[in-house]
This record gives sequence, C-alpha cells and structure tokens, in this order.
Amino acid sequence: MSFQVTGLGLNETKLDSPPSFLDREEAEEADDPRLLEPEVWRTYMERRTALRGFLTSDLSPHLLRRHHARTELLKKCSYYIEILPKHLAPGDQDPLLLPTATFQLIDPWKFQRMKKVGAAQTKIQLLLLTDLLEQLDRGRAELGALLGSPDPQPFLAGWGLVERRLADLAAVSDSFLAMTVPGRLHMKHRLVPDVGAAKIPHIRLMLSTKMPVVFDRKESVAHQDWVSLRWFATIQPVAPEQFELRFKLLDPRTQQECTQCGIIPVAACTFDIHNLMPNRSYKFTVKRAESYTLVYEPWRDSLTLQTRPGPPKGPTPGRPGKAGPPLTALSER
Repeated sequence: MSFQVTGLGLNETKLDSPPSFLDREEAEEADDPRLLEPEVWRTYMERRTALRGFLTSDLSPHLLRRHHARTELLKKCSYYIEILPKHLAPGDQDPLLLPTATFQLIDPWKFQRMKKVGAAQTKIQLLLLTDLLEQLDRGRAELGALLGSPDPQPFLAGWGLVERRLADLAAVSDSFLAMTVPGRLHMKHRLVPDVGAAKIPHIRLMLSTKMPVVFDRKESVAHQDWVSLRWFATIQPVAPEQFELRFKLLDPRTQQECTQCGIIPVAACTFDIHNLMPNRSYKFTVKRAESYTLVYEPWRDSLTLQTRPGPPKGPTPGRPGKAGPPLTALSER
C-alpha cells in the first residue's frame, strides 16, 4: 500500500471549473454562497457539515494528540521476540510448550539473525508511524483551511477531489492504527533444525513491547552523600524484572573523582547509592537488563540529582541552622 498523499489540487484542474461562458458578474455571483439557488445551497451546507463532522470525529485535534502521545510512547518502549507454538505437536499432552524447552531446540545462529530482522522491522515501523502521523496533521490543516474558506466551489464543482482526499486520510488513519500494534515476524528458514526428532515443535514469532522504565521524580531524592532512587513501568509486569542502574559524577575535577561512576544490577524498583560527594551533581540512568529475546531498545530514562552541601568546616556564630529537605530530581527526560 502506498502512503503517498498529495494536496487537494483544487487549483490544478480545469475539469470542474465554472463554465467559461459565464460573464464576470455571473461568476462573482456563483462564488457567493448567499446567492446560490436553494437546492445548491442545501447541497453546499450538507457537504460542509460532512467535512466538519470528519474533522471533529475521525480527525479531531484530541485524537491527533492521542496519536502523537502513542507514537512518542512507542519510541521509548522495549521490543522483544515472543515465541509461541502454532499448535501442539502430535502426541504432546502438555497444553503449552515450555519456552526453555523451545530455546534448547532453536538454532542460536538463526535466532540471532531473526533478532536483527526484528530490530529492522521495528525501526521501519516506527518511521512509518511518524510519516503517517505527519500526513494526518497536514491533511487536517488542509481540510480545516478549506472549511474556513468562503469559496463554495470546492463543495460544489470540486467536491469529488475533497471526497478522494477524505478517503485517502481515512485509509492513512486505519494504517496508523494497525501499525501501532507490533506484528508477526516472517521466517524464511526454520529455526528448529530437523535432527530426526520424533516431535518438532511448530512455532511462530511475534514482536511484543514492554512499557518504558521511568524514574519516579517525586520519590527519587538526594541527601548529603547518598541518593535514594525509585523507578517504575507504566504497566506493571507479571513477573519480577531485572534492571541495570548506571550513575556517574558530572564534571569531575580530579582523576580520583573520575572513579565516581558505576553499573549496578538491581532486582527491584528501588535502590540507594552511598559514598557520594556532597554538593555535586550526578547523572543516573535506568533500563531493563539485557535479555536473550530483546531486539530493540532505543531509549532509557535519565535523571540528574545534586547532593546536599556538607556541614561547615569551622564553627559558625549564631544559632544553629536546620537542615533543609532533600533536593528533588531535576527532570532530564
């Protein structure tokens, strides 16, 4: 299917233009909706209503904002290969084929090649989503300008072009919605080699998504020489997940300070990092730990926190001050 969308082209065609034998006064009257015949006026108003209905339902600003939000979310998701059995092998009494047993039968080299195919398919799909959304934005702007124009000709002699434009945009909208759901991966070769086994499982590969991991910017706080970090996924997974937490000191001033960094495997959604330097800025990133089925992960959340200043080195005259609250996160999405 071609996603190329052209403009209305109402000024590029002479097929539906007013007859040339109309004099100047008659042509001006034809361009004034108030001077149209009752039947023509009724047709004009019905078509304007139809166009307005399309712009307020099928292509409303609220719907386009949701499409933009959905596209941005998909650009931050993690993409995985999911292996599903097509059907039970003959004589197999188990209701589902265990994933561990399936991976033991799959050719590792072919599976790695399918992961590259899955990554390429995901990148193309995200690019197409962006392109389709731009077409919908342009289409709504064009039709909105047409609706605001006093010229009746697009709704009368040029209505065929408008109808084709509406049909094109409806098709683009359907393609966009269908592409927001990851699809099936098509295999050219068998992943499970025929080694003379009595039962070779029939499998299919699907692309699946996991929602992005995001720092909790209200609960992640910095103290004098340590930080408390919290993160979450918008949809909680069924099984516990492993994460990879990274941190580093920003703008180190000495070689010793350059060692203030690290990668920490975490099996929860919270972690405290100690032995940090007071009154310094640190950058933290979090993502899911690498897994065998991961094919594409284009984004990871990052956060900058500044630790609190340390106590004064000498005695300070006057009444002692109270320690302020911990500094909250500086958003760095």
